Amino acid sequence: MTTDPAGPDGRTRAAEERKERPGGKAVVVVLLALALLVGGGWFAAYHFASDRLPHGTRVAGVDVGDRTPAQAARTLRAGLADRMAEPVTVLGGGTAVKVNPAAAGLSLDAAATVASGATGRSWDPRTLWDHYTDGSDLQPVVDVDAAKLAATARRIDQRAGRVAVDGAVSFAAARVKVTDPVMGRGVDEDELAAALRSAYLSTGDRRVEVGLHDVPPAIDDAAVEKAVDDFANPAMSAPVTLVFGRSPVRIAPRQYAGALTLVPKGDRLVPVLDRAKLRTVIAQGLSSDRSAPVDATVRLVGGKPRVIPAKPGVSYDLDDVADVFLKVVTWKDGHRWTKVRSTVAEPDFTTAEARALRIRRKVSEFTTHFPYAEYRNVNIGRAAELIDGTVLKPGDTFSLNGIVGERTAANGFTTGWTIQNGIFRQDYGGGVSQLATTTFNAMFFAGLEDVEHKPHSLYIDRYPIGREATVAWPSVDLRFRNDTPYGVLVHATVTPSTPSSQGSVTVSMWSTKHWDITTRTGPRYAFTAYKTQTITDGNCEDTSGADGFSIDVWRYFHRPGSSAVVKTEKFHTTYIPQDHVICRTG
Repeated sequence: MTTDPAGPDGRTRAAEERKERPGGKAVVVVLLALALLVGGGWFAAYHFASDRLPHGTRVAGVDVGDRTPAQAARTLRAGLADRMAEPVTVLGGGTAVKVNPAAAGLSLDAAATVASGATGRSWDPRTLWDHYTDGSDLQPVVDVDAAKLAATARRIDQRAGRVAVDGAVSFAAARVKVTDPVMGRGVDEDELAAALRSAYLSTGDRRVEVGLHDVPPAIDDAAVEKAVDDFANPAMSAPVTLVFGRSPVRIAPRQYAGALTLVPKGDRLVPVLDRAKLRTVIAQGLSSDRSAPVDATVRLVGGKPRVIPAKPGVSYDLDDVADVFLKVVTWKDGHRWTKVRSTVAEPDFTTAEARALRIRRKVSEFTTHFPYAEYRNVNIGRAAELIDGTVLKPGDTFSLNGIVGERTAANGFTTGWTIQNGIFRQDYGGGVSQLATTTFNAMFFAGLEDVEHKPHSLYIDRYPIGREATVAWPSVDLRFRNDTPYGVLVHATVTPSTPSSQGSVTVSMWSTKHWDITTRTGPRYAFTAYKTQTITDGNCEDTSGADGFSIDVWRYFHRPGSSAVVKTEKFHTTYIPQDHVICRTG
């Protein structure tokens, strides 16, 4: 059996340990409490610091410490708003230019600025101590928009320096025009950006100075010379021919010059083709409706007959044509043509056939006059407009009704006096017979074949006696045939009447002279007496009576320059009496 050894005072060791044990527990408790207290504060300090900027953190004089990043960014923007909006004066070459920072592309990136001051999470007590005691000044993060800065630099160059001028090559009609490059004087954009950054958020003098430097043009003399030699001069050297099927379209430089431009691309001038303008140029040689051909014809241009070429109907891909054109336009003369992939519809009447008509000179002309009436101006003018430009090939028959159509308001006609059963009555197209008579006489003296004509039932003294014609839709027509070996172009013009002057209508025939025509008019005979009528329907005009009669007219055909008569034609006309008409209403 073992016993505790006795101590100096006779107590055992075990007894002493039993006496000290309660005090030791108290110390441990205290130490644990202190540890928990310090640890909690440390944890709280860590947790608070991990979400906020260090105490005393400043940006351009604005305190953003002890705030979350979002709070700090808002505080920063509000604190610097006035400075960000205040202009900066830039001195360049002694000239002061005010610059709006925002317009120059400067902006504060508040979020990035705040992020640069964040310390992050750390249990290191030294880091936590610095967070609460050692805030620092942060450099603001300033972004610069390159495009806006460049625009501001150009504005400063315009005011304080000289903007560089690029060389250029352009086309005026068929001539090449060169614009020489000019060296500029201006600010360096990097230097300008640094200067603006330095003054952007400052509270002091917002004036900065930048130097002016030589600014070479992007398109220099060498680029201009290359563009002229390689493209411009060859392009304007000769016409280009594009072949659509069997139809060549020849385009002169003066026609396509407006579709060509040389534009800067880096340090070069490159050719650009305006496709819409090229289409317009090509259309001059093709049908305006690219799927439908247009026949050749003959028109009076400047008072002379001119063959208007036929235009094939063409369907094509404009991009294909443009690509081919840009190549062929620089080829040497004699080789400046190429076939174009296309679908072609050829015209029925070709340019060669139009030339073969030999419409070269005026072969007859006749003029009649008419008294003032607005309906005559309208109706005669409209009918003349419709027949003007009619081309008769050999063997073709002219029909006035067929060309002019029904006389209606929709067709451009108005009401006027017409002769119906010997009585003057209102109807659409009154006055058109004036044009019929004039056209008949132009046909008469051109030596064309009379197919159908009907003189007025009453003699009208402003018309050639026995050589006149009336028309009525659709039963009475004026028709004649081109029985010559040449084409005939009909030309009609009208001079309107006025209250103080007569009007006139002239019809001419253009062709190659085939006949000389002479004429003779016989005496009046077989007279018939007029009667008196009273009409009460209100649609008539008082007229004086005149006897009816018959008359004959002869047409003699001679070969051009010869007096010998080759053939003779007789026209017999009987005019009915013009009754004395008394109009009554009711």
